[in-house]
Amino acid sequence: MSRADFLALGAILLWASLASLATGLAHVPPFLLTGLGLLVGGLMALPMMRRYPLGQLLQRPMLWVGVGGLFGYHFLLFMALRYAPAVEANLVNYLWPLGIVVLAPLVLPGMRLRARHVGAGVLGFAGAALAIRGSGGAVMPGGASAGIGYVLAAGAALTWSLYSLITRRLGDFPTAAVGAFALISGVLALGCHVLFEPRVSLSLNDWALIALLGIGPLGGAFYLWDAALKCGDAQRIGLLSFLTPIFSTTLLLIVTGQPLRAPVGLAAAMVIGAAFWGSRAPSAKRLSQPSH
Repeated sequence: MSRADFLALGAILLWASLASLATGLAHVPPFLLTGLGLLVGGLMALPMMRRYPLGQLLQRPMLWVGVGGLFGYHFLLFMALRYAPAVEANLVNYLWPLGIVVLAPLVLPGMRLRARHVGAGVLGFAGAALAIRGSGGAVMPGGASAGIGYVLAAGAALTWSLYSLITRRLGDFPTAAVGAFALISGVLALGCHVLFEPRVSLSLNDWALIALLGIGPLGGAFYLWDAALKCGDAQRIGLLSFLTPIFSTTLLLIVTGQPLRAPVGLAAAMVIGAAFWGSRAPSAKRLSQPSH
């Protein structure tokens, strides 16, 4: 495995902890939770950002791509969950790794899309779907407005796919700049909390869990993800990303004391097989880190 693979797996493992941490914060409105978590995650980069003043970052288009990716993804996903059943909306959301695989040749020079990439991407998504649907969660029937939710979830998936690829294409910015993306996105998310959500009071335990959320899935994961994309094969990383719902489901079952189910193991085998299959495609060549 390459350095980029390990960085991507680090981000995936941190993202997998999101659901488990969120179980203790179910009473906190999602935009408030995301806003505070992103602020914590953004503050982690302040020591690294001393060499890159915010004023300079504000003049770079990459900042707005980053804010559009982080804030736009979470906004669309949370709005999707307001309209569509959570399980189905989450399945649509997990089209983003497939989006990375399929869209990579359109955004990144030197990459080509082969039938093997598409097949591996579909197999990976099937594994992710099996993990989510086989986790024991009840599937709610969709109402008349569910279609709006599915469109919003698809928009979230497309947003994260494009953010990941564009940041790989325009990689001439420091990973520390992701902290600025997170800080601005966090402020915008808190604005959405004020507009759309009820006020709540937070306990000391809530603040501790939010800090862990910001350090991990809403902070450290973004830095690892950016570093992985800067030096790795975007299509291979996209295929590996299907492991996120599998790891998340497994960890959640362990934390809640539920037995591990056979579909989770099968899903993991499908995703690992898809990553191996897709990475062996002749056109899936690794791109060197762009020159600065």
